[in-house]
Amino acid sequence: QVHLVESGGGLVQAGGSLRLSCAASGRAFSSTAMGWFRQAPGKERERVASISANGAYINYLDSVKGRFTISRDNAKNTVYLQMNSLKSDDTANYYCAAGEMFGNYWYKSTYWGQGTQVTVSS
Repeated sequence: QVHLVESGGGLVQAGGSLRLSCAASGRAFSSTAMGWFRQAPGKERERVASISANGAYINYLDSVKGRFTISRDNAKNTVYLQMNSLKSDDTANYYCAAGEMFGNYWYKSTYWGQGTQVTVSS
């Protein structure tokens, strides 16, 4: 069992930055792939970024490439999402997930956090 708690969301102006954190408790964080997802009202949930257990594989949603950076600190059982140059389209509830990756492919999500709201004002 893995328990995930997100933090760092909030209201920011377009062009601003936020850093989301996801603290994990439970066994084997260092051997678990982690991902950030988001869901805006009326839209499907989409995967924003993912990182393999050892950090060797990272991928991003095309619309956030060059603006968002995912990272992890296995000593702190925490995964981060640095979000720069935020746009109004980035407004959503952001969730972290623990799951599995095969190489650079996100295979499945197993555990979810409760989400943190990010609102970007234009």
